[in-house]
Amino acid sequence: MKRQIAIAIFASLAVLPRAEAAEPAACQAPSFSDVGWTDITATTATSALVLEALGYKPEVQILSVAVTFESLKKGDTDVFLGNWMPLQDPIQKPLVDAGDIEVVRPNLEGALIGFAVPKATYDAGLKTYADIAKFKDQLGGNIYGIEAGSSANATILKAIEENSFDLGDFQLVESSEQGMLAQVQRAIGAKQPILFFGWRPHPMNVRYELEYLTDGQDMFGPQDGTATVMTNTRKGLTADCPNLGKFLSNLAFSVEAEDMMMSYILDDGMEPRAAAERWLKDNPAALDTWLADVTTFDGQPGLDAAKTALGL
Repeated sequence: MKRQIAIAIFASLAVLPRAEAAEPAACQAPSFSDVGWTDITATTATSALVLEALGYKPEVQILSVAVTFESLKKGDTDVFLGNWMPLQDPIQKPLVDAGDIEVVRPNLEGALIGFAVPKATYDAGLKTYADIAKFKDQLGGNIYGIEAGSSANATILKAIEENSFDLGDFQLVESSEQGMLAQVQRAIGAKQPILFFGWRPHPMNVRYELEYLTDGQDMFGPQDGTATVMTNTRKGLTADCPNLGKFLSNLAFSVEAEDMMMSYILDDGMEPRAAAERWLKDNPAALDTWLADVTTFDGQPGLDAAKTALGL
């Protein structure tokens, strides 16, 4: 009788669901590229924080855009959340067409890129790309861009080289995002005109009274720079790491969410991780979508585990 009971208990245990690792061990430490733009820093920090709550050990590397795509191609970087399209189409599309990298999904829609000016400059008549050359003297012949090697700067340099919109005599001033915006702030404070590369989402659109130029003839993409930000991965990541792939396929942000996280970083001086924690505490419902059908690294239900780990 005891033997029969033991067999029955063993048989019943055998059919109970067991927690099994959701991923191979090699998937536990996915590497992300952060290209140093505050929006991508914010979304990358938020993603890494959630993955940590699931038992992953994500690694974040600071890389340029060009190095990021080469690193994805080589398999040295796993995930990039900052593929702005169509701006980065010249560097992204050949890699996608060749099967060297993969596109998971758009993680932000309704973004915008293009030339921007202070509202006072716009009101003075600099409203379209065709107006820029008329303001050459007031602008000092300068266009302020971001870091060297970026797709945005390449687009501006091409326009100067080809004398598009009579920009042939202009000079691109390359800098970091922070350096460029410091110059914008100085110009606005001095009530001086300035032409620079702007984008949404970004707290600059709340911090300053700005206007974006129109009629750019698709210089920064259709509809005067309307953009979508895509999630890219190395070849085979979602097949190799299906649970991580499911998380990435769920992951999407809004312009308003990124504006807020970026403001925490740039205006409140918070570290990216602290900004991510603050935003998640104020918006815990985001996890309901992001973690649908996602488990922890060791196979447990992901949503409850993440909320517990994050104190939500």
